[in-house]
Amino acid sequence: MSSDRGAVTVVLLAVATATLVVALAVVAVGQFLAGHAAARMAADAAALAAAPVTFRPFGAEGTPAQEAARFARLNGSRLVSCVCPLDESWDVRTAEVTVERSFTVVLFGAQTLQASARAEFAPARLLE
Repeated sequence: MSSDRGAVTVVLLAVATATLVVALAVVAVGQFLAGHAAARMAADAAALAAAPVTFRPFGAEGTPAQEAARFARLNGSRLVSCVCPLDESWDVRTAEVTVERSFTVVLFGAQTLQASARAEFAPARLLE
């Protein structure tokens, strides 16, 4: 009888360990997906902030790249690149930015992701 009791303990320990590993994996995937979504949101915000500044400052405190960097920073990220040339014409233009975000994932430690976004701005629509 005592040998049966020991076998049940081993099986329960294995089930508990497997449950813990699966739970940690689910948490890690969730943290990674949340970090990825946050990086994408920061890139979107940076591109949307920079695009109109390529035409006029509109109350912005600096250049399109400075605005993109400011919005990336406000969203917990760092601006890596900004292709946002100034253009005084009324033509449609596109601002393209890349940001980098660092975060921690259970079981994997510190992770860094880059995300890119584009925003289009049509100055002529201001007249509508």
